[in-house]
Amino acid sequence: MSKSIENPAQSVASAPSGAGDGQQPERMAKTLKPRWVFAIALGSAVGWGAFILPTDWLATGGPLGTLVGFALGAGLMLVIAVSYGFLIRTFPVSGGELAYALIGYGRVHAFFAGWFLTLGYVCIVALNASALALLFRKIMPSVIEQGYLYTVAGWDVYLPEIIISVTALVVFGILNIRGTALSGRVQYWACVLMIIAVAAIIISVVFNPTTHFGNMSPALPDGVSPVAAIIAIVAIAPWAFIGFDNVPQAAEEFDFSPAKALRLIVLAIVTAAALYMAMLVSVSMAEPWQALANSGSAWGTADAITGVIGGSGLLLLAIAITMGVSTGLNGFYVSASRVLMAMGRAQMIPPIFARLHSKHKTPHIGIIAVLIVCLISPWFGRAALTWVVDMSSIGVTIAYLYTCLCAFRIFRPTHEARDPEALPGMYSTTKKVLSGVGAAIAIIFMLLLLIPGSPGALGPQSLIALAVWIVIGVVFFLSRIRHNRKLTDLQVDRLVLGDERPAVTRFSERAQLRREGRLTTDG
Repeated sequence: MSKSIENPAQSVASAPSGAGDGQQPERMAKTLKPRWVFAIALGSAVGWGAFILPTDWLATGGPLGTLVGFALGAGLMLVIAVSYGFLIRTFPVSGGELAYALIGYGRVHAFFAGWFLTLGYVCIVALNASALALLFRKIMPSVIEQGYLYTVAGWDVYLPEIIISVTALVVFGILNIRGTALSGRVQYWACVLMIIAVAAIIISVVFNPTTHFGNMSPALPDGVSPVAAIIAIVAIAPWAFIGFDNVPQAAEEFDFSPAKALRLIVLAIVTAAALYMAMLVSVSMAEPWQALANSGSAWGTADAITGVIGGSGLLLLAIAITMGVSTGLNGFYVSASRVLMAMGRAQMIPPIFARLHSKHKTPHIGIIAVLIVCLISPWFGRAALTWVVDMSSIGVTIAYLYTCLCAFRIFRPTHEARDPEALPGMYSTTKKVLSGVGAAIAIIFMLLLLIPGSPGALGPQSLIALAVWIVIGVVFFLSRIRHNRKLTDLQVDRLVLGDERPAVTRFSERAQLRREGRLTTDG
């Protein structure tokens, strides 16, 4: 058992007062039901890519490589999910990975995690809004391709698609301000419609007399080894399954036991993998996949599906994409605003971000901030936006890494003497190993994004955007140093974690003592 040179409670009592020390920030109402949380995770993970990009993925990995790659990618995400499940159960507060980085490694790491998480989530909100405009552009090109404005990075920008993106951003911003329960219901029924549409597509294709499994041959692209094909698909797993990590952002709002979070995350990852694979099978069975992938079609998925089931196939795809994009918009609005709220509570950014709406009790300042930033994006065209979005995968991978490292640090081998103040479930050698493996997986994903020549390597434009975001973060962090010195680390811990759960408070106190070197053994 650990022992310290002083009582942790005395440390809290003697902590100097500072800005924001006197009051705990208002906590959010517990309104999220389990099915809504599942829908937040699933709807955020399955977006436009599942219905636009299957031909691109088939060209990269072939039917065998893509299906095995998505299955392996889902499996790797499940390993990482173990750490999420434990930490959500133990620390059910808004902020998710920011709170975990704070718990395990202090506020500098927490700012780093929160900064990159905000980038990733805001970028995906913007990308989903542009995807909705892209859908209309593909379905009604004669209507949307009017009012030409200019060209950015080879992408022609038209006024109608800007209006569509802006409208979507405003509508979902208002929806989130009006309440978590409302946005949760919308998310759930949108996911139901998306699942029904995908199920109808694969059933129609598989049982159509004109389709057959022979269209899925050859199993791999010409001249590509099975290992290379699979790795190329696994490399996109952080992007393909991003969304299950939205669950911890809303943990403070669960109206059920946080212990259920892991099951909801696992179910969301498995369902997302099934939807991805259903669309891949549908496209590769509809017609010979190599000819389709090499056709140069702007939307090969639609060509394949409509070639088999006609206009009803296009309708089903339109429903699925609209629901996927809408759930992505909604889910990442939730996550981005909760991370900003947690950073406001910690006073890493102005505390106004921690305020809740007087009527709806939502973090409206964060939602409005996300909306304002995203309203800029439609004017730059989708091609330029993808440069920023591509590098946002780094932010999510950093969040995975911090979560697993924090869990690894907290879990204790079962053979150690039991501490009566230990957190529930912290004695688990198996979970400690899984959290360590999860951290290794996150590092591998990061290397796949950063090492030149790797299957998932970021392009030069994305790397430049990443460098710019890092510089902005450093400048912002330095600008807040003087203010942040008014708060002790322990005070920041308690502002983020709250006081309502004794186990959380005890761990916060012990973590502070460890950081200060006043804990004589590693507890």
